[in-house]
This record gives sequence, structure tokens and C-alpha cells, in this order.
Amino acid sequence: MAHEGKLRKVNRLITTHNAEGKAIFSDALPEESKMEPLPDNMGFALSYITKGFPVDLNGDKDIETYRPFINNAPGLTVSGGTVLRHVDFPPNMTCAMHRTVSLDYGVVLEGEVDLLLDSGEVKRMKRGDVAIQRGTMHAWKNPHPTEWARMMFVLQECKPLELGGKKLDENLGTAVGIRKSD
Repeated sequence: MAHEGKLRKVNRLITTHNAEGKAIFSDALPEESKMEPLPDNMGFALSYITKGFPVDLNGDKDIETYRPFINNAPGLTVSGGTVLRHVDFPPNMTCAMHRTVSLDYGVVLEGEVDLLLDSGEVKRMKRGDVAIQRGTMHAWKNPHPTEWARMMFVLQECKPLELGGKKLDENLGTAVGIRKSD
């Protein structure tokens, strides 16, 4: 990937219990959440997926739900579940304007990121800031000319929005390398 070494790798630490009921770290999955390059030089890491609510942790059912997605990533959201994803943005890059049918929590982990709305409004987010993205048309921009930025997103499917009698569907715009949600 073009930014190899620019941002540290993402480690995924999963906890579980031993036979005595004590908390331990699970070795059921690799710790590294592998960052995959997209054609526009962004990086996507699928760090976890759940299905159903409430999530069933018994017998590692949640881990087994996630396992098939490790080498076969879903679209941006999954039906009836959540997606935990890390996204790396190259310097001076703006992703495609898009809408997901989901409630998303986006947290800036590294750098600064602009949240652009199709109305023309823009807000600068700094490390630790969170955006509650509620099915609106939006884009993300890394405004820094030389430094990479990283965000972490938790996406949860939502009911389709209706405005003025019109249903707002997923719209990936001109995004390249992103699959539509399942």
C-alpha cells in the first residue's frame, strides 16, 4: 500500500474467558486488522462485524459470524448487524460524495478530516471528534497536503429514510472499489 509505514497497523484485541471464568485475550483471529488498498489510494480495514441484536457471545458465535467476512468483505453495511471499519485517507484527498442507509459513528483517530455535506456545509474534525452520520449525502476530505488521516467507523443498518414522500436509498456516487451493502 502506498502509505505503508505512514500510519501504524491496526490491531484488533478480542477478549474472552478461560475455563475458570477469568478474562483472557482470544487467539481465534489474527490481531492485525489488515488494511486493504482501494483504487483511489484510500485504505479500508474491516475490523469486526456483528449480526443480530442482542449479539450472542456464547460459544464465540460473534467471532464465527465475523470470520467469513475476513476474506470476503461486505458492502458498507450488513443487514441486521454492525460493521467496524478503519479508513485511511491520503493527503489532500476527498472521497466521493455518498449516502449509506445506516447510522454511522465516525471518529477521527489521526490527523484532521473535513466532513462535507451536499448542502455545501463543511465542518473540520480533529483527533477524537465524532460525527453521527444519519443517512445524509456526505464526503470526507483529508485537507493536509502531506500527512495521512485515519478514521474509525461503526456502521449500523437503519430503516430507509423518507423525505417528502421519497425514499432515500444507498448512493455510492463515483466511489471506486466499494461494494453496495448486502
